[in-house]
Amino acid sequence: MGLVLYHCADARSFRALWALEELRLAYELKLLPFPPRALAPDYLAENPLGTIPLLVDGATRMTESAAIVQYLATRDGPTALSVEPGDPAYGDWLNGLHFGEATLTFPQTLVLRYTRLEPKERRNPQVAEDYGRWFNARLKGLEPRLAANGGWYCAGRFTGADISVGYALLLAETLGLNERFSPAIRDYWARLQDREGFRKAKAAQADAPPATWQA
Repeated sequence: MGLVLYHCADARSFRALWALEELRLAYELKLLPFPPRALAPDYLAENPLGTIPLLVDGATRMTESAAIVQYLATRDGPTALSVEPGDPAYGDWLNGLHFGEATLTFPQTLVLRYTRLEPKERRNPQVAEDYGRWFNARLKGLEPRLAANGGWYCAGRFTGADISVGYALLLAETLGLNERFSPAIRDYWARLQDREGFRKAKAAQADAPPATWQA
C-alpha cells in the first residue's frame, strides 16, 4: 500500500498534504469532516485519538504534522524540502518545523476553541483576543529570519520549515488574525500561496469526494 493521508480541509493535516504535493509523491487522500472524532467515529479504529493528520506508509503510522513534513522530506534521501545534518542551516530547519506548530499554532488553537468549537454559552471573546495577540506577538521572531534568508525561514530557500510556518499563517487567515500581519509577513504569506505545491494541495482537498469516509 502506498502513502495514505487522512485529512480535514485546512486543518493541521494541510502541512502533510502540501509536502506531498511539493515532493510530487503519489498518495491517497481520505477527506474527513471536522472534528473527525465526533463526525466520523469509524475513524477511531484507525487513530484512537481521533486527531488528524494520520499518515500511513506501510507499517509506519504518524500523527504529528511537523514530524510528517520532516519524514516526507527525508524518507528517500535529501530533497528540496530538507536541510541535511552538517549544513549550517540544519538546526534552523529543525527549529522552523517545530516553531510553526509549538510556538505559532498553539495559541491559535485556543482562539479556534473559544470562538468556534465550544458551545455558545462557553465561548470566551476575551480569551480569544488574548491568545490572538499572543500569536501575533510571536510572529515578530519570524521577520528577522525572513530578512536574513532571502524571504524564507532558513537556508535561503523554500524548505519544509516554510510549510510548517506557512500552515500557521493559513490558520491565522481562517481565524481573521491575518489583519495584524506586518508588511513583511503579508509578503511572505503571498509567496507561499503562490507556490504550485500550495495551489495543488488546495485543489486536491477541494476535489476530494464528499466527507463520507468509513473504515
